[in-house]
Amino acid sequence: MFRTMMIAAALGALATPAFAADVTGLWATPGNGGQVEISRCGNSLCGKLVTSDNIKTNPALKDFRNKDEAQRGRPLKNLQMLYDFTGGPTKWTGGKVYNPEDGGTYSGTIEMLSDNELKLKGCIVAPLCKTQKWTRLK
Repeated sequence: MFRTMMIAAALGALATPAFAADVTGLWATPGNGGQVEISRCGNSLCGKLVTSDNIKTNPALKDFRNKDEAQRGRPLKNLQMLYDFTGGPTKWTGGKVYNPEDGGTYSGTIEMLSDNELKLKGCIVAPLCKTQKWTRLK
């Protein structure tokens, strides 16, 4: 009986994530002072660009690199750049990542590495992907 209880407890511990993965919050992107706020949008995750070094220099900066000319007049500040990510509790897939630095939209995944670090992967088509690690700000 004791052995059965110990096995059940061990299996229960293995099934539980090592951390409480709540991906929502404010995240720092590498290299450009970017900050992205990830939130829930219905049944999926989305994220908006809150600020960056370029936005701090020019708060009215527009999305001038967008591949769609009709979108080039929209402001970068608070621009939705992550959308349609589903899954969880530690990995979300099927989403899209808009990169204002090159004006491209890519297929993406988000994976929590810890409570304070996530991995964002954007792909034109696998294996043509770029991965970034983001750090939680709050």
